[in-house]
Amino acid sequence: MTLAVPPPRVPSAVELGGGAREEPCDGWAGWYEREMGWATAGGPPVRLLTGLRFDVLVVPAVAGHAALRRVGPTGPVALMGPRMSLLVAPGSAEELPGLLDWLEWGGVALSLTGLGAGGRITAPPPPGRPVEPGAASWLRPPGPSREQDEAPVLPAFSGFGSARGDAPDLVRLVDAVATECHRVRLARARAGLFHDEPLAQPLAFS
Repeated sequence: MTLAVPPPRVPSAVELGGGAREEPCDGWAGWYEREMGWATAGGPPVRLLTGLRFDVLVVPAVAGHAALRRVGPTGPVALMGPRMSLLVAPGSAEELPGLLDWLEWGGVALSLTGLGAGGRITAPPPPGRPVEPGAASWLRPPGPSREQDEAPVLPAFSGFGSARGDAPDLVRLVDAVATECHRVRLARARAGLFHDEPLAQPLAFS
């Protein structure tokens, strides 16, 4: 007697770990707009618009990790390859050049940039969604804000996003980030690397 062999079962998107790819882009955009009140631009990939609900400080990830260890709680933080995006209060990007001058970092190449009005960053998957290796992801995810219309516009020199109100103000955050960016640049120069090349191992500073 010949037995019929059933055809192979096609795994679902969830079983393949492809849930993030299978979810429509407008699903991500809808989550950010509905839960966070953040404006988006369609994709793929979905982009988060800066200069409205928040600005962004973009730094090398190595420097960003070191700065976060120094300053403690902050607002939301995203990773995208070798770069880190720190979400700060709207208006912060405009304040950044003058603040760097005031902190005596003016004229020093730091690989630190601010994104304000007209800028955008790649949207990581909303918290709880699968993340593909190397894709944008949340290091410190945002929490839902259901009172978007009543939320105050945060001044540039206040903390952003900490429920306990203990996030560093912009001065402390920028000073820490600038210091670590400078250290990373010096370490790369000593190692004979170009500015954007990754280091072979983590930095260790006393």
